[in-house]
Amino acid sequence: MADKTYLDWPFFEPAHGALEQALDAWAGANINATHGRDVDGVCRTLVRQLGDGGWLDHAVGAIDTRAICLIRETLARHDGLADFAFAMQGLGSGAISLFGSVANKERYLPRVARGEAIAAFALSEPQAGSDVAALQCAAVPDGDGYVLTGEKTWISNGGIADFYVVFARTGEAPGARGISAFIVDADTPGLSVAERIEVIAPHPLARLRFDGCRVPGTQRLGEAGQGFKVAMATLDVFRTSVAAAALGFARRAFDEAIAHASTRKMFGQTLADFQLTQAKLAEMATGIDAAALLTYRAAWQRDQGRKVTKEAAMAKMTATETAQKVIDAALQMFGGMGVVSEHPVERLYREIRALRIYEGATEVQQLIIARELLREAAPALEGKA
Repeated sequence: MADKTYLDWPFFEPAHGALEQALDAWAGANINATHGRDVDGVCRTLVRQLGDGGWLDHAVGAIDTRAICLIRETLARHDGLADFAFAMQGLGSGAISLFGSVANKERYLPRVARGEAIAAFALSEPQAGSDVAALQCAAVPDGDGYVLTGEKTWISNGGIADFYVVFARTGEAPGARGISAFIVDADTPGLSVAERIEVIAPHPLARLRFDGCRVPGTQRLGEAGQGFKVAMATLDVFRTSVAAAALGFARRAFDEAIAHASTRKMFGQTLADFQLTQAKLAEMATGIDAAALLTYRAAWQRDQGRKVTKEAAMAKMTATETAQKVIDAALQMFGGMGVVSEHPVERLYREIRALRIYEGATEVQQLIIARELLREAAPALEGKA
């Protein structure tokens, strides 16, 4: 029942529509949204399935942002954990795709694409989440390598990843200019999982500890002190894809709401016959389309080689906030059934909440947008001074 007319928008090429159609059919035949308690095992299985299906090829190497977004939207519509498995392979290896040496690309990316190696992105710390410049995890030069000491937290795939892209302070300059990025294999001595973190929508998540963890210099991504640039370039791709995942959740909730409202009998008519319901459905549909336009504008612009810091933030903020409202409205239409554990809308209600926080909370997106607007306006304002 999902509306696919957005695939006709000028943001897309014919190959994108074919990709979405093929993935939608594959997911319908292969993805089971009902999971047991072994979330780690389910994620490992999903990564291998996505690799075997060839879908992870789109997450590594030459990045097609629109393809990544379409895949995330489609997988999210089917199952939040399948979307998570795909997204983390992309985010965890994205810095290697963008900044890795030929040797590092050859060593890691084919295994990520086949689903044989699980990737993770380790940026956040206990006292430094959205404020990347406040990172304290240190990487001290030592011979031909570095020694890492400190902690990372809220790390998706923490505990099951085969390698982590880790951002640490190397001290070339104060703040964001003194950070570097490294690939750290999970079995490197000195790296340990300090804590597994349980959240409302179960995903592998952990706090990592680095205690004299030695990493060869060849594992550094980009130049020393360029870690902030590496992180932001990676997030510009995958922040837009977070918006696409939110769209997938919203579209699934909307489809569930339409189907339920059209058949639920109340007071001699259906729930959809009430004007209150019709008004809510109209708001939901309009919000989804508005979010989709911002999301695929940002994806298209990045694929044209343009800077999309502002556009990606607008898309992420609008899509996640809209999806929260759409899912909440859908749950309300279901009444008591909507809060029954493992009901599709109940799962969506738990899944969407984290998207308004990770890869930059809504409030951080507002700061990013305002900062970019003021930067763009500065030359004209200086001319008037």
